[in-house]
Amino acid sequence: MRIANKTPTIHAFARLSLLLAGAGLAAVAWAAEPAPKDTTATNPLGGKTAAPAAAAKPAVGQPRQITWEELVPKDWDPAKEFKGMDLSALDDGDPRANELLMKMQEVSNNAPTNPAMNGAEIKIPGFIVPLEEAKGEVTEFLLVPYFGACIHTPPPPANQILHVIPQKGAKFRAMDTVWVTGKLQTKRNDSMMGVSGYHVSASSVTKYTGGAK
Repeated sequence: MRIANKTPTIHAFARLSLLLAGAGLAAVAWAAEPAPKDTTATNPLGGKTAAPAAAAKPAVGQPRQITWEELVPKDWDPAKEFKGMDLSALDDGDPRANELLMKMQEVSNNAPTNPAMNGAEIKIPGFIVPLEEAKGEVTEFLLVPYFGACIHTPPPPANQILHVIPQKGAKFRAMDTVWVTGKLQTKRNDSMMGVSGYHVSASSVTKYTGGAK
């Protein structure tokens, strides 16, 4: 069973802001409802809880706990093509606003991945966006870094979305927080819920506990 896209229609500039929010680009202030600022890779639920210290180096053969920031190339700046634009001079009814939105969507959908992560055995926390279900279990899903992405807000950039295929179905629902462990690949996938730049063949999908367990 495929899950229907429930992303609501929102104003052009609110959408532009949200497209940037998934990459953690808070410095680009394009107004309107950014992703939760306190959401981090080690605290995907957000809030005031301090992030724990960096995970220790894993034992040989064990997956490495990574952060969402590691998935983004250090030199990628999705806002560079839009710097200097006077967005206040446009409104949602202006055709130029829609053109800008389409261009930003293209930039987001083609966000580059980090080649150094290809083939890595990783462990990462995030939120589930179901794509396929069978007998009450999620058999295919997207993993996103903040609550509401792809469902209540536009998708993050492609380099902040993981397409996950678990070895066996998982009893989770949309926006449940989980740990995903498995082999990461830089592989694009287009789905009705968003474009992902990474694929994970997950050896395990477990409930998020607020720590590296």
